[in-house]
Amino acid sequence: MATATPDKKAARPAARPSSRPLPELIFGDLWEFDPAPETADPKLKARYDLFIGGQFVAPRSGKYFDSVNPANEQKLAEIALAGTADVDAAYEAAQAAFETTWGPMPGRERAKYLYRIARLLQDRAREFAVAETLDGGKPIKESRDFDVPMAAAHFFYHAGWADKLEYVAPGARVAPLGVVGQVIPWNFPLLMLAWKIAPALAMGNCVVLKPAETTSITALKFAEILQDAGLPPGVVNFVTGAGEAGAAVMGHPTAAKVAFTGSTEVGKIIMRQLAGTEKKMTMELGGKAANIVFADAPIDQAVEGVVNGIFFNQGHVCCAGSRLLVHEPVAATVLAKLKNRLKVLRVGDPMDKNTDVGAINSRAQLDKIRELVEAGVKEGADLYQPPCRLPPKGYYFKPTLLSNVTQSHRVAREEIFGPVLSILTFRTLDEAVEKANNTAFGLSAGVWTDKGSRILKMATELKAGVVWANTYNKFDPTSPFGGYKESGFGREGGRQGLLDYCRIVA
Repeated sequence: MATATPDKKAARPAARPSSRPLPELIFGDLWEFDPAPETADPKLKARYDLFIGGQFVAPRSGKYFDSVNPANEQKLAEIALAGTADVDAAYEAAQAAFETTWGPMPGRERAKYLYRIARLLQDRAREFAVAETLDGGKPIKESRDFDVPMAAAHFFYHAGWADKLEYVAPGARVAPLGVVGQVIPWNFPLLMLAWKIAPALAMGNCVVLKPAETTSITALKFAEILQDAGLPPGVVNFVTGAGEAGAAVMGHPTAAKVAFTGSTEVGKIIMRQLAGTEKKMTMELGGKAANIVFADAPIDQAVEGVVNGIFFNQGHVCCAGSRLLVHEPVAATVLAKLKNRLKVLRVGDPMDKNTDVGAINSRAQLDKIRELVEAGVKEGADLYQPPCRLPPKGYYFKPTLLSNVTQSHRVAREEIFGPVLSILTFRTLDEAVEKANNTAFGLSAGVWTDKGSRILKMATELKAGVVWANTYNKFDPTSPFGGYKESGFGREGGRQGLLDYCRIVA
């Protein structure tokens, strides 16, 4: 008798989506990378003087302060402590250079000096990268691959503008302002120097610049490049020191314009100090940027962008994506992937080429980061830090996620300026825009989505000077950078940045 043959296809059980998590390719302490230290000689001096009138000169007070390596708390060099008399001398040298040499010089001749500076910086790139890492604590691969090349790029770009200034303001003629006072922060010492000096020189101005107290070395090494380039004496002057020197640079009567990058609090002090004067001002201040991930975004790519947005340079970035706004349908997935990604970030010696997260710039900044994270946990945020061993000496902080954050939490409102990501969720586009804009700052934002129309709508509605789409922390000398609200005013880079260093004469 024939028997029925069972239908093999029908007998196969229906496939069900697995509830088990995907296996993690995390190997823990199974093996360690071999050390890969950068060995280039930074050629540091034991003591650095002020750079005024084309020469290194001792401070009038005879006082110096120590520059400390934040990775091991060891002294690197002694830095001159400038006083008001030194700042006066720097402005006198700059004014003389502007009136006699740099101001009357044709743009095509100024361009040659800018090109020469850029080339010399390229020639000494490894040396400057090591000096930047030792002085500031950022990983050597960031100094080597971003800071120094981008600094040179700004001088190349503005060298190209120096003989084309008639196109800066079409239909009008422009002229330099005179002497410009500039103060830069400690998070990107060499790059901020380039952002400030290159456009000022291309437009025909002379400069008095004060670097940050904790990171003055690369500015003073850069002065050596200015000497090698044959830049006329007094065109660029460096005065180092603390708040007194910075206040003297910003408030000096000779300055036709001041440019400041730093905290919003100090920016407000400078603005009050200069209210009622005719000085031009540009301010690039704090930020609390939102990185917004929609459900249709390429999630793995977005996770990499989020990590780059907050952990680049230990989070010491004014435009850092320190607030993650993630669409509720993918919030759990994004959080899980972020935790996995943090497990393989290497925290440690900034001079090791394998290091992803280096040293916090100073003990004071480390204490501020700790205080804000503790406040976030006390207010109800969930803390996640990957298991990792920190070096026994130096200023280090583990990469940190704070989830279940609300708009009222301090960590959602205040700039932490460290490797700490605050995570919030949203349900609709309008809610994402409202939460992103619910801040006193307006420097930058990121949007991750598959829809071009959504990107354009978000870019229109987000109150931020820069909106990145499906990427983060992309910079170019040709693109203007700056903020709104308490993130400052004015632009750096591009034609717009040059306009802030000139006056319209016809």
